[in-house]
Amino acid sequence: MKISREDVLRVAELAYLDLNEQELEKYRAQVDEILEYIGKLNELDTTNVEPMAQVLTDDQTADATLREDLVVPCAVADDVLAHAPDAEPPYFLVPKVIEKQ
Repeated sequence: MKISREDVLRVAELAYLDLNEQELEKYRAQVDEILEYIGKLNELDTTNVEPMAQVLTDDQTADATLREDLVVPCAVADDVLAHAPDAEPPYFLVPKVIEKQ
């Protein structure tokens, strides 16, 4: 699969990246290599391969690897808002850090 210069420009735009011509070609080539490799993986015959939901080795069990999810209350919002310079519960304002030019 060949990725075009315009594809890389579009992704860079979406990610707010300002790439020079050298970087543009470098990333185009790298992404193209990745997509070529994925294409090779798609050629593999996986008809007899069972889908996996969790990767475990033969000597592991789900009980030994996974922990139970517990809901733990977290009551720090009032303390955080009390120290915020421009708070209006339950929010506080922060400066804008990303602006599209």
